[in-house]
Amino acid sequence: MKDKMTERWSTYEPFHVVLGDKKVADIVITNHAKSRWADRVESEKTGFEDIAGFLWQCLKQGRIEPYYRNEQDVYLIDDDLVFVAEFTTLEKETDIAGNPLHKMIVVTFLGRMSETIELRDLKSYYSWLRHSRRMTLIKNSRKRK
Repeated sequence: MKDKMTERWSTYEPFHVVLGDKKVADIVITNHAKSRWADRVESEKTGFEDIAGFLWQCLKQGRIEPYYRNEQDVYLIDDDLVFVAEFTTLEKETDIAGNPLHKMIVVTFLGRMSETIELRDLKSYYSWLRHSRRMTLIKNSRKRK
């Protein structure tokens, strides 16, 4: 995504976009994120290029923000779409000032808050998931005995 040409002749999109303290120069979509995108976000444009293009546009327009102020792995798009991303530094790639550039690896899409009310408070949502899985495991182990 980083060297995609724009419509005018001989011009390029910005090489990186600032997100918090990271300078994102590349976006990688995992297979898990792609399948979650198709399940929870959109069923028509589900290619890696489609998802990365959408995220790149959102980054450039400043529509992505951290879900929690102190955590750096869960992000919101337009205060609705929740996704998890990790960052790694790009080797041998720096900006003009010599600062490192980062690669955003999208791990998964959790869904839209407008459709899944539980996503409004992720900490309670994750504790509920852990509890429900634990109870399922306990029930299944009782059946086996």
